[in-house]
Amino acid sequence: MCGINLIINSSGHDPSHIKKMMKATAHRGPDHSDWLDVGEGVMVAGNRLKILDLGDLPNQPITTPDGRGILVWNGALYNYQDLRNILLDEGIQFQTRSDSEVLIHWLQQHGIEGVEKLEGMFAFAYVDKSKKEVIIARDTSGKKPLYYAKNQNKWVFSSETIGVMASGIVQAALNHNQLMPYFYSRHTFPDATLYEGIYQFKAGSVCSYSFLGEKLEERSLEKSFVPIAMPTLEQFKELLIDAVLKHFHAEVPVGMVLSGGADSTLLLNTWYKETGTPLHTFTATFGNKYNSTYPDGRFATGLAAKYHCAHHEILVTPQTVQENWADYIVSLDQPIGDSAGFLTWLIAKQAKQYVKVLISGAGADELFGGYNRHIAFQKYLKNPGLYHSMGKVARWVPLLPRSIRKFFDALEKDVCSSFLNFTALQPIPDPYKPLYLSYYKQTGKPFKDALEWDRSFYLINDVLKIHDNASMAHGLEGRAPYLDGPLVDLSKRLSEEQHLSLSPKEWIKTLLKQQDLSPIAKRKKIGFGIPIKEWLKEDLNFRNKLLVTVKSFGKSHGKYFPEEMLFICKEPNRYIDSSYLQIWNLYVLASWVKHHKL
Repeated sequence: MCGINLIINSSGHDPSHIKKMMKATAHRGPDHSDWLDVGEGVMVAGNRLKILDLGDLPNQPITTPDGRGILVWNGALYNYQDLRNILLDEGIQFQTRSDSEVLIHWLQQHGIEGVEKLEGMFAFAYVDKSKKEVIIARDTSGKKPLYYAKNQNKWVFSSETIGVMASGIVQAALNHNQLMPYFYSRHTFPDATLYEGIYQFKAGSVCSYSFLGEKLEERSLEKSFVPIAMPTLEQFKELLIDAVLKHFHAEVPVGMVLSGGADSTLLLNTWYKETGTPLHTFTATFGNKYNSTYPDGRFATGLAAKYHCAHHEILVTPQTVQENWADYIVSLDQPIGDSAGFLTWLIAKQAKQYVKVLISGAGADELFGGYNRHIAFQKYLKNPGLYHSMGKVARWVPLLPRSIRKFFDALEKDVCSSFLNFTALQPIPDPYKPLYLSYYKQTGKPFKDALEWDRSFYLINDVLKIHDNASMAHGLEGRAPYLDGPLVDLSKRLSEEQHLSLSPKEWIKTLLKQQDLSPIAKRKKIGFGIPIKEWLKEDLNFRNKLLVTVKSFGKSHGKYFPEEMLFICKEPNRYIDSSYLQIWNLYVLASWVKHHKL
C-alpha cells in the first residue's frame, strides 16, 4: 500500500501544494516519499510502503525508461507475474521484481484499454506525457480509496481526504447532507464524504483527463457475466488456494487477524496446509467476564496452537478505549461509526511490531451471504405475505427479542426497502428512501441485488475503509483474499436460484468440516465489535464519556440532524438498551467533528 497525490491544471505551478499533500499522506508510505513536477500544470507525489522488491528502484513516482510515463499508485497486483510474462514477450526489459514496474510498463503498452486486465487492489494515476493525458482508476471492489475535488478545470486527487484538504483547493466544512446516511448506515453515501466539496472516485471506474483538466473518457471496469452451471466445491477450493497464495506473497513478514470464525480460520488452514509456514496471528479479547458472549479469544487460541502460530491477544477494556481514543480519532480520515473500526485499529497497532502485511477474512460474507441479514432476507423472500401478516401481530407482542422485533420492524411492501432496513441501524424513514434507492441496483433478482448492495455500499464504505484506515495508520498493508478477482467473479456469476439454493457460506463451512474444524463451521455468527451495551451499563466512566459527548454534539450541531438522530442526542441515557449502536456511532462522529473543528 502507498499514498498517492495528483494535481491537474495547477495554476502558477506552485510545488508547495503537492508537497503539503505528500506530507499529509506520509503515514501511508513511511518508507519513501517524493514528488515530481511533470510540467504543464501536472504534479504527482507518492508515499511508498515497501512490500515487494525492497530496493529503491520501485520508489514513487516511478517513470518509464524513456521518461514519457509516470506512475503513482496504491495497492498490489496479484496477476503481475502473468502480465510481466506478456510484457517480456513484447520485448520489455525489467530492472526490478516489483509489481509497480509491471504496472507502469503495462499502462504504457496498453493504455486505458489494458486496465481491465489488472487483477488486484489498486487506485492509481498514470501520466502519459506524449499524449498529455492522465489515466486514473480504482479497482472494482473498492479496496483502495481515492478522493478528489474540482475547482473549474483544476483537479486534485489523493488517497485520503486529508491529502485533498492539504492542497488548499477546498476549505474544511462539514457536509451536512451526509449526516443522514451516516446516522442510519454509519458512513456516507458511496460518492460523497463528510467534507463539503470532496468526493469519492467511483470504485470500478477508469477515467482519462487532459493536462488542461478536461475529462476525456470514463469507462466502467464492471464485467458482464453469462449463467454457468453450479460450481463444484473443488472448483471453489482451487480458487481459494490460488487467492491465498497470491495474497500472502510478500518479501516482508505477513500476519493475520484471527477471530476464530469461519472465514479467517479457513484462510489460516489453507495457508498452513499449502506451505506449512506458521504466522503471527492477532485477536481482540475483552477479558474472562465476556468470554461466553464474545468467544473469539478462546477459538483463536486453539487454532493458533494447532497451526503453530505466534499468537497475540489484545485485551480491550473501557480504559483501553479512553487511553487510545485521541490517537484513533486523529488517524481517522473519514469516520466510520462501526466499533470494528477501533478494534481493527488496535490490532494493527499491535501487529506493526511483528509484520508488515496483515490478512483479514473481509469479503466472504458479502460474496456468499453470510450475514444474519442475508439469512433473514432469504426467509422473507420465500413467503413475504406470511411474514407481513406475522409482523402485524408481532407489534402487539411485548418483550420480543431485539433481533425478532428488528426483523418485523424492517418489513415493507417493497423488498428492496425491506433489505435496506435490514442493513441500517434502524428503519430508514420514507422521506429518505428515494435517495437510498437511487444507489440500489434493482435487476428483479432481489437476493443478488441485496448482495450487490452490500458489496458496493457496506463493504466499500465500512469494512474496507476500516481496514485501510487501520492498516495505513500504522504503516501496514491490509489484504483480503476472499476479494480476489476470480472469487468475486464466481459470486457474481451465480444465478439468483443458485445463491438461494446454497446455505450461508456453504462452501466455506464444508471445507472447514473436511479439515476436522466442524466446531468453527457451526459457530454462531457474531459481529466483530466491542461490548458497547455491556460497558454502557457496567462502566460509569465509559457511559459518562459517551453520553456527555453525544449530548453536547446534539446541542452544537443538532439543527442539521435527522429527527431520530436528534432524539438520541438529547437524551442518550434513555436509549442505552435500544440504540447503543447508534450511541457509539454518534460518539465517533462527534469526536471526529470536534477534532477537525467542523
